[in-house]
This record gives sequence, structure tokens and C-alpha cells, in this order.
Amino acid sequence: MLAIHAVPAFKDNYIWMLVDGRDAVAVDPGDDAPVEEFLAARKLALAAVLATHHHADHVGGLPALASRWKCPTFGPAREVSAALDQRLAEGDRITVPGIGIELAALDIPGHTAGHIALAGAGLLFCGDTLFACGCGRLFEGTPAQMADSLGKLARLPGATRVYCGHEYTIANILFAQAVEPGNAALAERRAREERKRAGGEPTLPSTIAEELATNPFLRCAEPEVVAAARRHAGRALAGPIEVFAELREWKNAF
Repeated sequence: MLAIHAVPAFKDNYIWMLVDGRDAVAVDPGDDAPVEEFLAARKLALAAVLATHHHADHVGGLPALASRWKCPTFGPAREVSAALDQRLAEGDRITVPGIGIELAALDIPGHTAGHIALAGAGLLFCGDTLFACGCGRLFEGTPAQMADSLGKLARLPGATRVYCGHEYTIANILFAQAVEPGNAALAERRAREERKRAGGEPTLPSTIAEELATNPFLRCAEPEVVAAARRHAGRALAGPIEVFAELREWKNAF
């Protein structure tokens, strides 16, 4: 039976460990040491590594893990990362070694130019594109690309569990409340997530349905969100992409 564990790394990263029986799969291992500690403590073998994008805090540990475990590694076709042996793009599907679930690759540029997500079996591993109540910075893409990528993820089934790369949720909620203070679902979410953090628990995973109800970057056509973005810009905004771009700039300095 598949279990998914959040393994902390660095300041606020999560490495997702998927475990079935004695086999484990690491998603976005920025550091190999926490993965090795997790495997050793549970007497597990690493069956595969999955990566969503090329940033070091997501793939820095991949070469050492691939060398140590001689396991297959999967990642984005349109980015360069060391020790990747199977490169994935939109339309590719894999059966994940060791755990047997089928995941489909989705091209989701914006945070990086070749960022991918892996989705299937009710799960979404989306790296730094969609966060709980937020989205990633645009380091290599345009607002239009990122808005399109988020829209692609938003069309997944509402019950899909969202596993992103960082514990940014409370900070993201505070920004979301500045944008949409009248959102009752957001107030409820803040209370719930603050309880989790006070108890030392991750706020993740979230769900697509929860993001649609509370994440301002998925709500760029909602009247309150549009009005807030216009006020912040001090001008009219011509549609959801301009609203998204203004929100992203606002969040960058929030």
C-alpha cells in the first residue's frame, strides 16, 4: 500500500518519499543525505528518483542517489540536470519502478522553462509551479506561460492531492487574504493550517479543489481578486493574464 512521506530539507523544502513495501521513490531530492537517512531508518531500497525541474534544491542530491542505488531517474526533457537517464515531456507516461503507479508528464513552464509536473493515481507532484495557496516565481517564463501552466493543473480532478516543493503555505495565505479578505474559505484554511504548523505537521498535501477555492493565482477572474489587483496596479487590467502578472509582482514584494 502506497504511503507518501514529507522529508524536510534545507530551510523549507520537502523531498517527497513514496513507499510501497520495501521500495521507495524520491521526488525532487535537493539533498541526498535526508533521503539516505530516511531509507536507512526504514530499511528501504531506492527504486527510482523523479525530478520536476533543474534547480539545485530539487536535484542537488540526484547524482549521488543515482550512483549509490543504480536506480532509474526521470526528469524534464527540456532542461539539463546531471544524472537524468529518462527525460519526460507532455504526453509521456511512466509506470514508476518499485511502486507501480502510472504518472503522466505535464509541461508547465513558468518557474523554469522546462518545468514538468507528474500526475496520476490522484496525485500531483508539481515542484515549484503550484504552491499551497500560491505559485512559484517566474525565473525563466512569462506571466502568460505561468498562467497557462496553472490553468492546466487547475483542470485536474478536484480531489487530486497536490504535493509541491516548499512549506510556504502560511506566508502564501497571508498574501491571499490581503488580496481577497472576504473569502471565508481562506479564513478557515488559515486557521486549519496554523494548527498543523503549531503541531509541527506539514500543511501539505492540499487538493486542487482547495486551491481553486483559496489560491488567488487560480482565481484571476474572480471579481474581488480582479478589483484588488487593479487597486494595487492603479490602473485597469486587460484580462486574467494581466491580473495574474500584477498579483505575481505584488507577491514578489509582499
